[in-house]
Amino acid sequence: MILAFLLVTFSEAQTSFRVVRSGKGKPILFLPGFGTSGEIWDQVISKFPDHESITLTYAGFDGVAPIGFPWYSQITAELINFVEENNLQELTVVGHSMGGNLAIELVQAVSGKIDHLVLVDALPCMREVMMPGVPAEALSYDGDYNKQLLNMSAADFEVYASQMAQGMATETQDHQQLKDWMIAADRETFVKGYTDLLKLDLRTGLESIKIPVLILVADQPYGAQALETMKIQYRGLQKKELKMAQNSRHFIMMDQPEWLVQELQRLIQQ
Repeated sequence: MILAFLLVTFSEAQTSFRVVRSGKGKPILFLPGFGTSGEIWDQVISKFPDHESITLTYAGFDGVAPIGFPWYSQITAELINFVEENNLQELTVVGHSMGGNLAIELVQAVSGKIDHLVLVDALPCMREVMMPGVPAEALSYDGDYNKQLLNMSAADFEVYASQMAQGMATETQDHQQLKDWMIAADRETFVKGYTDLLKLDLRTGLESIKIPVLILVADQPYGAQALETMKIQYRGLQKKELKMAQNSRHFIMMDQPEWLVQELQRLIQQ
């Protein structure tokens, strides 16, 4: 009985993300992309000393204990609760990639608390770009590709992570950091959590977002086509501004941090 009680207590205490809060002032919530630590935002955060910065690191990544599945929906629900329970007001939300998906769902749930929304190279439906025409129902946790990744040796997964990292940032030291985070991730979360993301389609309902949205788009490797893709995917947004990050891959905060900071400062000061 005692053991059962301890197991239940531990399970209920487990959360879907780690929170780091620093500074004082109007809050900025920084949501990282899939597989990375909230530390990815540290360089940007340092440029906003007059704001409270709030960063998340999701379950299964950078030492945060894994949770069950579906994974993404638990994070979404807990994020909404976090904002409401902490009574965050006049909030600026900055979301990269998957963090942008969370930001969209957050503003739809608590729109009156959010003043500014910045989406950093985030697609509301990744599947449409990566797997055109494939329905969400065709994707499952036990698919062949997932099984291959789950059964991959540590050495083979390191090669896989290295190849992925090289396509997402420009500098060698950034490749190493991204690779290290991927290798350190809980493998099941890394594999099945990504399936959750591929199933997402947030294009329907974008018209409900009334606040202005700044969308930052990496120009590498697809150039102008990346901007056109974003325009199509975000067609439903009523108030949006799209800006291209020149000479930047997916991790704009690594490749063009000063430009990202300038855009965020401009938005907040408006």
